[in-house]
Amino acid sequence: MWPRIGDLRTLALGSPGQMRDRLNSLVLSGVKTATTGLLSEYATEGEELEHVGERLALVDDHDALIGVVEVTAVEVVRFADVTWDFARSEGEGDRDLDEWRTGHRNFWATEGSAVTDDTLVVCVRLRLESAGAGGTTSGDLGT
Repeated sequence: MWPRIGDLRTLALGSPGQMRDRLNSLVLSGVKTATTGLLSEYATEGEELEHVGERLALVDDHDALIGVVEVTAVEVVRFADVTWDFARSEGEGDRDLDEWRTGHRNFWATEGSAVTDDTLVVCVRLRLESAGAGGTTSGDLGT
């Protein structure tokens, strides 16, 4: 199971270290409004999919709360069917869908998961609700 902070499931983006710091910064600045995960990871972790309206605790490398996001959309699709609109909303600077796919395949390969066009992924759209443990409101960042 994923760690919890109070009644919120945590959202730990990417790998710990520089990658997580960068991805968290993108969320907190409003650039990153989506994320993608492998459907198989949910089963392995014994977790249900996120649902629209669910609030998640965005955490750093030490599982400390740095923000709260609200889930605005969830869709399970084949990896090959992720759209450029969705990939671009991840805000990671990819120039096109091929670059996004290559980067995600490489990331998951380093995590021990081979990804094919038919691999099912969970596409989650997010809205930053608050930043920091103090709960500073940051407003709607779009979907």
